[in-house]
This record gives sequence, C-alpha cells and structure tokens, in this order.
Amino acid sequence: MERKIFTELKEIDPDGLHESLARIGFRRSQDIAYRPSCDDCTECKSVRIPALSFRPSRTQSRLIKLNDDLIIQKMPNIATHEHYDLLSKYLAERHGGGGMSNMTFEEYANMVEASPVNSCLMEYRLPASGDEIIGKLVAVTLTDIMTGSLSLVYSFFDIATQYNKRSLGTYIILDHVARARLLDLKYVYLGYWVQNSPKMAYKKNFRPLEILHPEGWFLTEKP
Repeated sequence: MERKIFTELKEIDPDGLHESLARIGFRRSQDIAYRPSCDDCTECKSVRIPALSFRPSRTQSRLIKLNDDLIIQKMPNIATHEHYDLLSKYLAERHGGGGMSNMTFEEYANMVEASPVNSCLMEYRLPASGDEIIGKLVAVTLTDIMTGSLSLVYSFFDIATQYNKRSLGTYIILDHVARARLLDLKYVYLGYWVQNSPKMAYKKNFRPLEILHPEGWFLTEKP
C-alpha cells in the first residue's frame, strides 16, 4: 500500500518552501509537495544531476548535435490544446492503463497552471518548413525554476518512430542541464528512481548522479 507525506505550498514564501522541501526529497504536484513514506519500503529515491560538474557521454554529445535543429522556447505555464493532444498520444503509447491515461483537458490544465511557484513550459519544435508558420511540436516539459536548481515536473514527447533516433526524452534532460549551467544553477531534479524499474532505468545514464539516502545526498557514478 503506497503512502505519502504531503504539504500545501501556500505559505508566505512558497518558492522558498518548495526549494527547501526538494532538498529532502519532495516533489511538486500542482499546489502540494509530496514524498513517498511507505511503512516497509524505501525504494523510491530522489535523484538529481549536479549540473556544474556534469559532462555528457560520447553518445549524449552526439544526441545534442542531432537535436541542434530544434527550436526551443520558454512559455508561460498555460495549457493549450496542442500540448494536450501531444500528451494524450504520449500517455496512450507509453502509459496506457496508468493513472493519467484518461486525463481530460481540464485535468491537464490544473496540472500545468495550478502552480504557486515559479514554473514554465518548455516547447521543443522542428524547424518550420513549406508554408508552416511554426514547426511541428515534438516535446514539452513542465519545469519548476528554483533559486539553485531546475526541476522537471513532467515531460512528454512525440513517440512516432521517425523520432526514435532523436531520443527526445533523454535530450530534454540534457537541454535542462545545459540551461542550468548557463544560469549557474547547481542541480537538475529528475524525480524518483527505483532500482530495477525499466521505466526509470534511463536516469542512471546521467553521470555523475546524486541519490538521496536517509543519511543525505550521495554522489554516485552508477546507482
């Protein structure tokens, strides 16, 4: 039985509270911060990339070059039907039958807009071609911007086979690390990691990686 501790982010300084809670393993969902607190299990571990010391692998460097043509824009955290359509296709393919698979537009809008902290959407588009005014949308992230870090709240992307080589999910993280470095931010939070979980295995490809244990954050080359 899953159990969580949560608190509302409605204090005098929600941004400061949010950042303090992130340091001890909390994640944000709308206007609350939560952390797993199961009776006999501690497998959900918060992970973050130390952005200033991160160096991409050869494979990741090639991926950065491959996606160099993408048009990336920071947007206000306002829900659009274009984003929702991309999310719906992503959930149907990657998380069919999951808790979010039947998310309505109104629920998506709440996820994106009900934020009491500094949040934004990051759009990733292909270059415009032909008569297009703007290029095709291929990925979106909901990102929290904290004083010392970025936190990827949720990301989704086009799962069409023609984009497989782009590895959009991985590239989104690499782009956030690069942005954190430009802003002199220390960390990029990736949420939780569970050992031997196939859906979370990609997180261990980012090295160095810090994992939160009961004794504190520990740097590891390979979790």
